[in-house]
Amino acid sequence: MADQDLTNGPVWKELAQLSAPMSFGILAVMSIGLADAYFLGQLGGAPLAAIGYIYPATMTLGSLSIGLSAGANAALSQSIGRGDNVEDTSRLALHAFGLGLVLSVILAGGFLVASDLAFGAMGASDKVATEIGSYMPFWAVSFPFLVIMMLVNAVFRAHGDGTTSAMIMVLAAVINIGLDPILIFGFGPLPELGTQGAAIASAIGRGLAAAVAVTYAYQKGMLVPGCDPTRDVGPSVVQITQVGGPAALSNAINPMGMALVTAAVATLGDAAVGGFGAATRVQSVALVVLLALSAGIGPVVGQNWGAGKEERARKAVWQAWMFCVGYGAVVAVVLSVFAEQIAGFISSDADAANFTRQYLQIVGPSLFGYGILVTANAAMNSRSKAFHSMGLSLTRIFLVYLPLAWVGVIAFGYSGILAAAVAANLFAVYGALITGRATGLLATESAFVARPARYLST
Repeated sequence: MADQDLTNGPVWKELAQLSAPMSFGILAVMSIGLADAYFLGQLGGAPLAAIGYIYPATMTLGSLSIGLSAGANAALSQSIGRGDNVEDTSRLALHAFGLGLVLSVILAGGFLVASDLAFGAMGASDKVATEIGSYMPFWAVSFPFLVIMMLVNAVFRAHGDGTTSAMIMVLAAVINIGLDPILIFGFGPLPELGTQGAAIASAIGRGLAAAVAVTYAYQKGMLVPGCDPTRDVGPSVVQITQVGGPAALSNAINPMGMALVTAAVATLGDAAVGGFGAATRVQSVALVVLLALSAGIGPVVGQNWGAGKEERARKAVWQAWMFCVGYGAVVAVVLSVFAEQIAGFISSDADAANFTRQYLQIVGPSLFGYGILVTANAAMNSRSKAFHSMGLSLTRIFLVYLPLAWVGVIAFGYSGILAAAVAANLFAVYGALITGRATGLLATESAFVARPARYLST
């Protein structure tokens, strides 16, 4: 096995090599939800509404996979940076897989049992609930595969291999989207399965991608079953969950918070909800590059911190934030100039399109702040300071965004909600500076800020 050493050479190059491929991987994963919505929308309102209920819930539960992968990445990248032997590092990976498999099976089974009650409480009608009921068993089957796939991808990134991680994500998306029309509408001897077909396509895509990922990781020597897997299980679980638990909660916070903000938007009518939802989907695509950067910065910080090269880790954080500012400026210009055309393309309803346009023009210039938030959280997780990242996310959503959104909609209508979104993104910058200094990822001396050229030069 040949690890990519992230503790030497230009920091910006290492960030780019890890982050650039992940842009394609993250975009591929996002495309699955769009494909499901497109195909199921052709079957009528009930299947499309079912997906509308299912995705927020499963995204929240899916935070377990993101949290565990963050915990595994932190433990493994620091182990590699310290120069631990292959067996010790591989044992950590095996313990992460075991923990992920057990937790995912329990969570999937529990949610399957409680799904009727949960979606009923969310307001799903009988017809929609029937569609949801046909989807959930296969989602439960696929969830452990998703967790394993995410954990193996964390192993690849910890070893400095972002390309393979991205390719696995693309593979899962290609299989899923390719099977969608066949299983949803039927083909040849295959019957039309509708909503159930979408779930089966996801299960097959995740299962095959997870199998390919595990096989390749074993062939590359990143997994060594010959080591004693029962040794040091307790310390490994503690090390992984110390980061994984808070990271899972941090990633669940955003969809939960957005659901509550959407409730505030709903007080303005269906057109506002439609326009707001369309704008946030555009925002998700615009943020793909910054989300990929957050996936790439983790291994760089982890390996360098494990190797005792804290200054290089700080340099990586600073360079990532400068990229967020530059990229955010480009996004702000594009969204401001083309907001009307983008809104008109997404929505045929003039009122909804107007709400979309307002969001893109007003909130767009602040998106760099969200990029700084996610890269700061990823860096703190890799530094094993997940409680700081969780606190930052909780504060941004529940003490800034959500209360300001409700106050804003009551006092100023839709513009008040947009102002709350801008305030939340700008607060993220301030919060990242505070937590960055508290965790040692930013130097406390003022000279650090006074020497930006040094941190951008190598």
